[in-house]
Amino acid sequence: MNVGFQVHGRVQGIGFRYYVRQRAQALDLAGWVRNEFDGSVSGEASGEPGALEVFRELLEEGSPGAWISRLDWWPLDEGKSLPFPFAIRT
Repeated sequence: MNVGFQVHGRVQGIGFRYYVRQRAQALDLAGWVRNEFDGSVSGEASGEPGALEVFRELLEEGSPGAWISRLDWWPLDEGKSLPFPFAIRT
Protein backbone atom coordinates (compact mmCIF):
# COMPACT_ATOMS: atom_id res chain seq x y z
CA MET A 1 0.00 0.00 0.00
CA ASN A 2 1.34 3.47 -0.94
CA VAL A 3 0.25 6.76 0.63
CA GLY A 4 1.14 10.43 0.46
CA PHE A 5 1.00 12.70 3.49
CA GLN A 6 1.40 16.35 4.45
CA VAL A 7 1.69 17.45 8.07
CA HIS A 8 0.74 21.02 9.00
CA GLY A 9 1.51 22.90 12.20
CA ARG A 10 4.78 23.44 14.03
CA VAL A 11 6.84 20.78 12.26
CA GLN A 12 9.96 22.53 10.98
CA GLY A 13 13.08 23.45 12.91
CA ILE A 14 12.42 20.86 15.63
CA GLY A 15 13.78 17.63 14.12
CA PHE A 16 10.39 16.42 12.91
CA ARG A 17 11.74 14.90 9.67
CA TYR A 18 14.21 12.82 11.71
CA TYR A 19 11.36 11.68 13.96
CA VAL A 20 9.36 10.67 10.87
CA ARG A 21 12.31 8.80 9.33
CA GLN A 22 13.09 6.95 12.55
CA ARG A 23 9.48 5.86 13.04
CA ALA A 24 9.10 4.83 9.39
CA GLN A 25 12.29 2.78 9.45
CA ALA A 26 11.21 1.07 12.69
CA LEU A 27 7.97 0.08 10.90
CA ASP A 28 9.95 -1.19 7.87
CA LEU A 29 8.37 1.37 5.53
CA ALA A 30 9.81 2.62 2.25
CA GLY A 31 9.48 6.27 1.27
CA TRP A 32 10.70 9.76 1.99
CA VAL A 33 9.96 12.99 3.89
CA ARG A 34 10.90 16.64 3.24
CA ASN A 35 10.24 20.21 4.39
CA GLU A 36 7.95 22.35 2.23
CA PHE A 37 8.18 26.09 1.62
CA ASP A 38 4.82 26.68 3.33
CA GLY A 39 6.19 25.35 6.66
CA SER A 40 4.61 21.91 6.36
CA VAL A 41 6.34 18.54 6.03
CA SER A 42 5.33 16.13 3.27
CA GLY A 43 6.25 12.69 2.05
CA GLU A 44 5.28 9.35 0.66
CA ALA A 45 5.31 5.97 2.38
CA SER A 46 4.83 2.36 1.35
CA GLY A 47 4.28 -0.72 3.46
CA GLU A 48 1.82 -3.09 5.04
CA PRO A 49 -1.59 -1.54 5.86
CA GLY A 50 -1.20 -2.16 9.61
CA ALA A 51 2.23 -0.52 9.70
CA LEU A 52 0.91 2.46 7.73
CA GLU A 53 -1.95 2.90 10.19
CA VAL A 54 0.52 2.98 13.10
CA PHE A 55 2.64 5.46 11.10
CA ARG A 56 -0.41 7.67 10.53
CA GLU A 57 -1.16 7.70 14.26
CA LEU A 58 2.47 8.67 15.00
CA LEU A 59 2.26 11.54 12.49
CA GLU A 60 -0.98 12.78 14.07
CA GLU A 61 0.62 12.63 17.54
CA GLY A 62 3.84 14.34 16.42
CA SER A 63 7.28 14.45 17.94
CA PRO A 64 8.20 16.21 21.19
CA GLY A 65 8.05 19.93 20.45
CA ALA A 66 5.75 19.52 17.45
CA TRP A 67 2.21 20.81 17.25
CA ILE A 68 0.09 19.14 14.58
CA SER A 69 -2.82 21.22 13.28
CA ARG A 70 -3.74 18.92 10.37
CA LEU A 71 -2.62 15.72 8.68
CA ASP A 72 -3.54 15.21 5.03
CA TRP A 73 -3.32 11.54 3.95
CA TRP A 74 -4.16 10.08 0.55
CA PRO A 75 -3.64 6.87 -1.45
CA LEU A 76 -0.98 6.72 -4.18
CA ASP A 77 -0.62 4.54 -7.25
CA GLU A 78 0.33 1.05 -6.11
CA GLY A 79 2.78 0.70 -9.00
CA LYS A 80 4.99 3.51 -7.71
CA SER A 81 8.31 2.35 -6.25
CA LEU A 82 9.56 4.27 -3.21
CA PRO A 83 13.11 4.35 -1.79
CA PHE A 84 14.08 1.89 0.92
CA PRO A 85 15.10 2.53 3.60
CA PHE A 86 12.87 5.53 4.30
CA ALA A 87 14.87 8.71 3.68
CA ILE A 88 14.95 12.45 4.26
CA ARG A 89 14.92 14.56 1.10
CA THR A 90 16.15 18.13 0.92
